[in-house]
Amino acid sequence: MPGYQIKQQNVPITGVADLFIRSLLDRQQFSDPLGAALRQGISSATWPLFGLLWPSGAQLAARMALRPVLAGERILELGCGLALPSLVGHRRGADITASDCHPLTQGFLQANLGLNQLLPMKYRHGHWSRPGSLKQEDGAPAIDMVRGRFDLIIGSDLLYDPDASVALAGYIGRHAKRCAEVWIVDPDRGNRAAFSRQMQAQGFDLREERLDRIAAVDTPAYKGRLLTYRRSPRQPDA
Repeated sequence: MPGYQIKQQNVPITGVADLFIRSLLDRQQFSDPLGAALRQGISSATWPLFGLLWPSGAQLAARMALRPVLAGERILELGCGLALPSLVGHRRGADITASDCHPLTQGFLQANLGLNQLLPMKYRHGHWSRPGSLKQEDGAPAIDMVRGRFDLIIGSDLLYDPDASVALAGYIGRHAKRCAEVWIVDPDRGNRAAFSRQMQAQGFDLREERLDRIAAVDTPAYKGRLLTYRRSPRQPDA
């Protein structure tokens, strides 16, 4: 047994066919016997968050279901967790890379690709607070880090830490192409303004769109917004 409990459920995504998703049973799960998560700065309280389905992730997945797939475009999802938006984009044929720093994220992604009969997709280790190379234990296989630049960078519910806005904006700036677009779905957390100032310092302009909806029979209420950042063409790649 892995030390934690899981469940599988059918997840509806507006605009595309449902996905079958394996997730943690609840947020009481925890298993880090070798300290792999702790070495990434992941506490026992935050350990299960990667393995749960979150409303903002569903909002981002619905946006990815509507976005045209463009030839040659590279997309990166930050802090992907169960990677619902990445799975939607991948199934539609987009060149998308999912990234996270939790040691179990890749395994859950591979399981969910299999459950939905999808081909393998790219996954990379990405930690904006610790962007350097990941030190592995002796004999452990090498871990692929996020490298290169992307046309579109996406993420949901990333602005939970007021101290991370500088690191996150800097990480995005290093991995965004000159004319890149960035989508962040934010459930009205209080760190949005500070993050936007940091993004402006990276050369990005902001457009906001409310995503509020009232509860329906089969859908809960949601309050939040889509933050769309675009970097000016005159901004040179670093």
